[in-house]
Amino acid sequence: MSENVEVSVILPCLNEENGVGICIEKIKRVFEKENINGEIIVVDNGSTDNSYAIAKNKGAKVIKESLEGYGAAYIRGLKESKGKYIIMGDSDGSYDFYKIPDFIQFLDKGYDFVIGNRFKGKIHKKAMPWANRYLGNPVLSGLYRLFFRTNLSDIHCGMRGFTRNAYEKMNVKCAGMEFAAEMVMEALYNNLKIREIAIEYYPRAGKSKLRPFQDAWRHIKFMFLFCPMWLYFIPGVAITLLGLFLLLILAKGPVLFLGHLWDIHVMVLAALMSMLGWQIFNMGVYAKTFAVRQGYLKSDKLAYIFTKYFKLEIGISIGLVFFIVGLGINLVIFIEWLQKSFGSLYRIREVILAMTFMVIGLQTIFSSFFISLLLIKK
Repeated sequence: MSENVEVSVILPCLNEENGVGICIEKIKRVFEKENINGEIIVVDNGSTDNSYAIAKNKGAKVIKESLEGYGAAYIRGLKESKGKYIIMGDSDGSYDFYKIPDFIQFLDKGYDFVIGNRFKGKIHKKAMPWANRYLGNPVLSGLYRLFFRTNLSDIHCGMRGFTRNAYEKMNVKCAGMEFAAEMVMEALYNNLKIREIAIEYYPRAGKSKLRPFQDAWRHIKFMFLFCPMWLYFIPGVAITLLGLFLLLILAKGPVLFLGHLWDIHVMVLAALMSMLGWQIFNMGVYAKTFAVRQGYLKSDKLAYIFTKYFKLEIGISIGLVFFIVGLGINLVIFIEWLQKSFGSLYRIREVILAMTFMVIGLQTIFSSFFISLLLIKK
């Protein structure tokens, strides 16, 4: 085979002796029929059956990867690949590799990333468990569309193709099942030209390696970790604003609402919400700043504006305003108490309000110092 490889097909493999040989044969037929100068790379991820020998005998390039995980296998295979175009697919027979020309067709048309869609195609009987088909995949894909603002509807489809240039732009790192979601995220962040195509999904040959609850949690965890907006900013801002609103309303006295008298206990809860919400928001700023600086997340318009205009002095000033307002309220209360010769005094509402403002002020001041540390240029 010449060095000028057109297509690299990568198959991760863990005890797939029933399917890997069939997959390789299908890919070889496609190469022959379409006159494609291609390579087949099987990444053995610790198989204890005959997968390695079968793949070797069928003429594939077989690589052993000791680090366990779906993503680890693919990352190793991608490093070893030489093709202008790269096709990914499982080695269990669940994907139709006769569809490879369809992927190449769209890559030839200028698309950077082509992903299969099993739901727009055909899912054969017993190919996907009921819970995955009607609950797991739709819910996870729906969350992904919400968090990352995309129209893709089968985020976790394992058959996909992309150009060499596109892969070099994608900074994929995850070693586990969340690798599939990470790759789509990287494609979106890098503004790659993406296309979904309908494919068929068949029952797998052999035992499934999927762990429904554990793998679903790993995907959800990944989405939250790489989407600070939904993990930190939206909850933090919502909780803070609601807490401050209740705090200011109740600072004047009890409020009758929905037939109930909302009083001091609700005000204490509002104070807690305000401080907690503001802390969550600050943690979001830390996470976003750190992730962008380390290259885990791409800088967006909001991050760009923040890093451009944020200064330690501005953060300290905002924090001091809150702190001084709270301190001023406490000072007024103290003077009143002093005038009463330290007698009985009932200013619980004002104290709660003042305490909240002082804590938020101090949070802002110390957060500003930490954010400034994260923004130091190397």
